[in-house]
Amino acid sequence: MTMIDYLTGTIPVTVTETERVLVLRHGRFASMLTAGHYRLRRKGTTLHRYDIEANPAFVSSWCDALKRARPELHKAHLTEVRAEEAEVVLISRDGWPWRLLHPGHRITVWTDAGPWEVERFAVDGPLVPKALGDRLEAATITKAFTPVTVPEAHTGLLFTEGALAGDLPPGLHRLWTVGARSSVTTVDLRWRAHEVTGHEILTRDRVTLRVNLSATYRVVDARRAVSVSKDYAEALHRALALAFRKTLGALSLDELLADKVAVDETAAGEVRTAMAELGLEVAEIALKDVILPGEMREILNRVVAAEKEAEANVIRRREETNAVRALHNTAKVMADNPVMLRLKELEALETVASKVERLTVHNGTAGLLSDLVKLRD
Repeated sequence: MTMIDYLTGTIPVTVTETERVLVLRHGRFASMLTAGHYRLRRKGTTLHRYDIEANPAFVSSWCDALKRARPELHKAHLTEVRAEEAEVVLISRDGWPWRLLHPGHRITVWTDAGPWEVERFAVDGPLVPKALGDRLEAATITKAFTPVTVPEAHTGLLFTEGALAGDLPPGLHRLWTVGARSSVTTVDLRWRAHEVTGHEILTRDRVTLRVNLSATYRVVDARRAVSVSKDYAEALHRALALAFRKTLGALSLDELLADKVAVDETAAGEVRTAMAELGLEVAEIALKDVILPGEMREILNRVVAAEKEAEANVIRRREETNAVRALHNTAKVMADNPVMLRLKELEALETVASKVERLTVHNGTAGLLSDLVKLRD
């Protein structure tokens, strides 16, 4: 404080281009100072300084009181923006999105901090218009919506306040977080395989075994699949298990093992009909594996081994019979043909000669043959 300030009872006030100063005299609104240099009476004067560049919004407890007491002062320096029910207001500062007002909200900004642009959008549905959503996302104003991506080969089911409101195609969608609450459930439309593993079945002859089933299916009516059943995959699991428990349980173990890869068409048809009511299309249904208990496997292995051994014995006996029959036929031929007999003798002599180191022949081949083989006509 200078001597002049002390003697005159005033204070100097300097306001920059980016500042505004609200002056109160004895608790009452006196004026709003813009850029410049001022000298004000010190006694009873209160100053409130605002940086309109760093904080374009007028956030003060004096806002409503200033509007009531000095409406002309409020209007000269401040701009109030209010969003009505069922609408949002996009406030842009110098052409760039700055703030989004939710329904029923308001804000007061410094007029000189602009230029300001105000755009109003009706919230008449759960989805944010794409152009508006792109602008808000580019300006990082994302609290007003929730982005949802529906993948390719999927469909999105849009629910508003728990009620089904529509379908969403693959792509990016944005849901308003203001107004009615909305959510999206994505449903896969591709072909999928469902496995029923280790399902226990009691056959007609009271043998407990486990089977593995497989079914290929896809969702063809997403609305029905989600609305009719809580979990359509679990519903398919139960339908497969119950249908084949009934049909396979009516077979004996031998009947089941005789054609274990075959699927009862009646059971498969029941499953397809039941799933069609849930919005599913079921294609191939296969009985993949039949798993026997350990002791039953041992018994069947012994039965199979015994059957194969019996088959081997039959084959062995048949071959022995054929060999004896061939020998008998050969003997008959030799008995009727002395020349053939002599040739066989020579073959035998050749075989014997090939297995000795030295062979001495006396009296020619006739004497040798007479000594080796005592065969008489």
